[in-house]
Amino acid sequence: MSSDVIELVLASSSPYRRELLERLRIPFISDSPDVDESPNPGETPENLAIRLAILKARTVAARHPGRIVIGADQAASLMDKPLGKPGTIQAAREQLRNLSGQRVVFHSAMAVVQGAKIQSINVPTVCIFRNLSEQAIERYIQIDQPLDTAGSAKAESLGIALMQSMQSDDPTSIIGLPLIALTGMLTQCGLDPLLHAKVTTP
Repeated sequence: MSSDVIELVLASSSPYRRELLERLRIPFISDSPDVDESPNPGETPENLAIRLAILKARTVAARHPGRIVIGADQAASLMDKPLGKPGTIQAAREQLRNLSGQRVVFHSAMAVVQGAKIQSINVPTVCIFRNLSEQAIERYIQIDQPLDTAGSAKAESLGIALMQSMQSDDPTSIIGLPLIALTGMLTQCGLDPLLHAKVTTP
């Protein structure tokens, strides 16, 4: 398929977000935004996620004029305090110990940019972590290597087994791209997935 018929760009290098967006069956390309994700002083996890989603979408949109660009970011919080990416095995171990049996909110923010028009939304997921034994924590870290994930939990992988429960308006939110909200935002851009999904033939 030639690129000139592709209207949609995903501002992300995440394979999980690409897999989610593929469900809508609209042809798209991916372009990594490569932005500074450092939080501003005093910035809440929700505001951080929304700001970065918009920044990523706008950064990539500048390289793809005329296209619709999706940006996304996720931040986690425990008792309203931000949870960063652990970076090391020891930090992941300590983070999961602290999260054992706790209520954690994952803020999945998304922005859709079409020219000067910007739509943004945050779709939170409230997770209750199981009471985690040291053995379970060690084995999970060994298998999933969640060093680049806020909260040290890859819900798209084995990290789902860390959870006792999840509550959200969108089941795909926890993975980082809320498709229900995205469908409405794309429809506002004239790209309703039910009307523009590509039909595949066997």
